Amino acid sequence: MDQQIDPGDEIEIDREVLVQAFVTEAGEVLAQMEQLALALESRPEDDETIHSLFRAAHTLKGSGSLVGFDAVRELAHATEDLLDKVRSRALRVSDGLVSLLLRSVDLLRVAVAEGAAGRTAASPETTSLGERLRRASGGEGAESGLAPAEAGTAAGAGAAAARPPRTLRVEVGKLDRMIDLSGEIAISRGRLADMLERRRTLSIEEILEAHREADRLYLDLQDLIMQARMVPLGPTFQQHFRTVRDLATAQGKQVRLTLEGEDVEVDTAVVEHIRDPLVHMVRNAVDHGIEAPADRTARGKDPCGRLTLRAFHEGALVVVQLADDGAGLDRDRIVRRAVERGLVTAGAALTDQEVYGLIFEPGFSTRDEVTEVSGRGVGMDVVRRNVDALRGSVSVDSVAGQGTTVTLRFPLTLAIIQGFRVVVGGDVYILPLDAVAECVELPAGADGGRTGVLNLRGRPLPYLRLRRYFELAGEPPARENVVVVEHEGAAVGLAVDALLGESQTVIKPLGRMLQGVRGVSGSAVLGDGRVALILDIPGLLRDALGRGHGALLS
Repeated sequence: MDQQIDPGDEIEIDREVLVQAFVTEAGEVLAQMEQLALALESRPEDDETIHSLFRAAHTLKGSGSLVGFDAVRELAHATEDLLDKVRSRALRVSDGLVSLLLRSVDLLRVAVAEGAAGRTAASPETTSLGERLRRASGGEGAESGLAPAEAGTAAGAGAAAARPPRTLRVEVGKLDRMIDLSGEIAISRGRLADMLERRRTLSIEEILEAHREADRLYLDLQDLIMQARMVPLGPTFQQHFRTVRDLATAQGKQVRLTLEGEDVEVDTAVVEHIRDPLVHMVRNAVDHGIEAPADRTARGKDPCGRLTLRAFHEGALVVVQLADDGAGLDRDRIVRRAVERGLVTAGAALTDQEVYGLIFEPGFSTRDEVTEVSGRGVGMDVVRRNVDALRGSVSVDSVAGQGTTVTLRFPLTLAIIQGFRVVVGGDVYILPLDAVAECVELPAGADGGRTGVLNLRGRPLPYLRLRRYFELAGEPPARENVVVVEHEGAAVGLAVDALLGESQTVIKPLGRMLQGVRGVSGSAVLGDGRVALILDIPGLLRDALGRGHGALLS
C-alpha cells in the first residue's frame, strides 16, 4: 500500500540517534582532515589532498547544519571557503596556513562535543577563528595566524573534548557467521535437552559426543567474537603525527615520525589502554630525546631527528616500540636524582636496566624546571600503570648519543586469559598463566610470616605468603606450595595453600568496593558459580621486593 506524505506533515525523528550518528561521523571526518592537513604540509602542491580536505569540510558543514550545530556549521563553512581559495590557487599553502587548518580541526572537535552536550552556539573563540579564516581567505595574515604553542595546546584539548562514546565497526560477514553459529548452538541445546529426557536409554559416549559438539560451537563463537573486537593499531599510531609536529614546532626542532606495523591488530580495549602511554612516550622522546638542530649538526647528525613507532607480534604477545635517534638517557643524572629522592642509596651498584627503570617511579623527573610538556614526573608513571593494567611489561634500552628505545609488551586481548588456579584460605585465586614459571613445595619449617626467602636451586627467591598478604583468618596448612612468577626480569614466589591447575578464564572487572584492593586486578566466575579474584602480578612483585627493588619492575 502506498502512503502519501503531505509536505506540511511533521516527520518524527529521534534527535538523540541523529546527533550520536553525527558525532561518530564528525570524529572520523576530523581525523581525516587532520591527517590530510599534515600531508599537505609536506606535499603543498598535491591537488588530491587539497580536494579531499575541501570535501571533508563541505561534508562537515552540511552534517552540522542538519543537526543544528551552528558553531560547527559556521566554522566548517569558513574553513571550506579558505580551502576553496587554496584549491583555485588564489592562496598558496604555507606553514601558517596549515597551522590555521589544524587549529580549525581542534575547535571543530570542541564544537562537536559542545553541541552533543546541548551547547550548539558558537563560542567567542570559535567566532574569532572564523574571522581569522575569512581574513586568511582574503589573503591576509595566514603566515602569522597561529602561535605554535597555541596549536599544540588546542590539539590535545580538542581531541579529549570530542572523544565520542566507544563504538566498533564489524564486518557484516562476521555478524552473519555469528547468527549462523547462534542457530547451531540453539539446535545443539535442543539436542542436549532431548538427550537429558532420554538419558536412561543413551550411552555415556553419546552424551559426551553431544557435549563435545556443543563445546566446539561455543569455542567457534568465542573465537569469532574475539576476532570482531580486533582493530588495527594504524589509526592510533597516526594520531601522533600531529603531536610530533606541534611539539617540534613549539621547541624549534625538526623531527620526522615513521610508522611500521600499522596493520597489527589488537583487542579494542587494549587500544584504549595504550593511547595515553603512547602520548607520553612520544612527548618525552621529542622533549627529552631529540636535540635541537644546531646540537645535532655539531655532533655530526642529521639536523632532523627520527622517531620510529612500530608494532609486531612476538609469540602470543604484541610488541610496541618507540625508538628515537636522540641524545639517549643520562645515566648519571638519573642516579643522582634517584639518590636525592631516596629511591636508591648512594654508591649502590645498579645495572643499566635498573637505572632506566627508575624513570617510571611516580613523580620522577630529571628536569629542574617545570614546563607545559615536562618536569612534573607523571608521564612515564602513566606508561607503567597502564601497561600493568594490560598485564604487560615495559623496558628501556638507551645508548648515550645514539638514542633510546622504549618497548611495551602486552597480550592481544584483555577479555580472556589462560589462568592458573590456586587455593588460599579456602578461596580460589587465579594467576595469569604466562606469568607462572614453575611451582615448588615450600620447605618444612619455613618462616610462617608474611614474607620470606626460599633457596631455589642455589639462588635466593623472595616469596610472599598470600594468606598473610590478604589478612585471611586461620593458619596455613602443614604443606604449602610456592608458585614462582616472573615479570620484566624479576621473579618472586607466591606461597599458597594448594594448586588446582590451568583453566581458561573470562575476565570480569572489579566492582566498586574491590577496586582499591591491593594485589588484585580482576575477577572471574568459576564453573560452580563462585567468584575468583585474579591476582595483580606486577603489584605483588613490587610489594614482595619492596621499594628499593622498584627499578627491577619498572
